[in-house]
Amino acid sequence: MRELFGTDGIRGKAHQYPLDAATMAKLGFALAKRISNSPRILLGMDTRESGPEIMHALSAGIREGGGKPQFVGVIPTPGIAYLCRTSDAAAGISISASHNPFEDNGVKIFGHDGMKVPDAFEEQLEDDLRVAPAIVPGSACEVAGATQLIEKYEAFLTSTVQPNALHGKRVVLDAGFGAAYRIAPEVFRRAGADVIVMNDKPNGCNINEESGALHPEGLAKRVVAEGADFGVAFDGDADRAIFADDAGKIRNGDEIIYLWSQHLRRDGKLRGDRVVTTVMSNFGFEQQLKQDGIELLRAQVGDKYVLELMLTHDAVIGGEQSGHIIDRTVHTTGDGLHTALVFGEILARSHAKFSELPTFEPMPQLLINQPVGARPPLESLPKYQQALAESLQELGGRGRILVRYSGTENVVRVMVEGDDDACIRKIAEYLRDVLHDEIG
Repeated sequence: MRELFGTDGIRGKAHQYPLDAATMAKLGFALAKRISNSPRILLGMDTRESGPEIMHALSAGIREGGGKPQFVGVIPTPGIAYLCRTSDAAAGISISASHNPFEDNGVKIFGHDGMKVPDAFEEQLEDDLRVAPAIVPGSACEVAGATQLIEKYEAFLTSTVQPNALHGKRVVLDAGFGAAYRIAPEVFRRAGADVIVMNDKPNGCNINEESGALHPEGLAKRVVAEGADFGVAFDGDADRAIFADDAGKIRNGDEIIYLWSQHLRRDGKLRGDRVVTTVMSNFGFEQQLKQDGIELLRAQVGDKYVLELMLTHDAVIGGEQSGHIIDRTVHTTGDGLHTALVFGEILARSHAKFSELPTFEPMPQLLINQPVGARPPLESLPKYQQALAESLQELGGRGRILVRYSGTENVVRVMVEGDDDACIRKIAEYLRDVLHDEIG
């Protein structure tokens, strides 16, 4: 049973278990031993001040386990995934807590195939870690070749769109003080865009702070002020992207996946006429796809689960409402920079303003997060179960309720959809309060 790994790797408070140096060194050791003889393992990180400590600890463990660590530098998580599958690296580790505040950090592990390692492998690593020897973190990883590896990733990104695909497009990029702060402006300029960058001066402590994919309001205002065609906000490790259109309206992953799927279908490339999203995607999105003759399949939350379902059903496009979007024709994980470049090309080819592109009518949806002190099975909570039954009766089949524990934070997420805003708010707050009383 996994205890350290959640839906997206290991996450927690920096410098504390399980992200303390001793545990990270053991993890590096366990990974090197588990993979193969003398494996090369790539390590990249976002801009958090705690990243170097974790990197050095992992490096020491990898070396002690007979592996060869190579530090790539500050790079988006999908960059590590890409470099894994296009090099002799046996695995890769991205040191990041994604959208979490700077006090947190984490690790995401990729195999040589560029895919996040499966749950079963994570369980094996945890078993190995428990019996791994104590290791003293040593010196920095090998850094030779890091610049070339980052350049290789940048070249890949620009190769996924036509030369000068964004010529004539004015774009605002919100780097969120994270891993995209240098690479994103560079690849957009190579693609021919007129680029305006904001929140691109990380100091180790400001990652995601009132910026990026979690706080796109400032981006939306800047897009309008600059007369830009669109804007993109990235999260800390740039595997997700949230957009703002030319009128300053914020557009989430559901809308981008919808427009992308329409583009693929027109080009005869939407394999099986299906897309994959998660249980969080809006029901209005599903209804519109059905009217368009496109099937929507739902996975559990987590982009690696989206990818697993895509592989099972041979879908080429999928993702999450939060902005993780997987283009399986060229990638094995969500990549915010690739998503932004491709969407820019789609917009250029449409010869229309972003705000004029038709999508779907979303059903009112409310998500409330409630911090919890424990995570018992929801079905074991009698007060919550009674409240849930009452709430479903009140909805009367005109919406849905999804309650789940976060895989990356100590919170329970309450999502309610329905055709009446006041009703869904009442239900969501009621369920939140019951959960707070029972397990908060």
